[in-house]
Amino acid sequence: MSPIRNQLLEIIDYMPMREQILLLEIAQRFVPDDIATPDDLAAIKAARAEYQNGETISHEDINWD
Repeated sequence: MSPIRNQLLEIIDYMPMREQILLLEIAQRFVPDDIATPDDLAAIKAARAEYQNGETISHEDINWD
């Protein structure tokens, strides 16, 4: 872990909970919302494998009624 990250974690441990919530809201503003999470990446990988293995169904084959 980087020294800065260690300092942040140490400081956060001493902050009151309401201040931690505010800090989380601020930090989240710096993280783009279009970055795939590990769960997203796993789902994409699984979907691609299903598609390659012919395990998908086309929209035309689904009875939407």
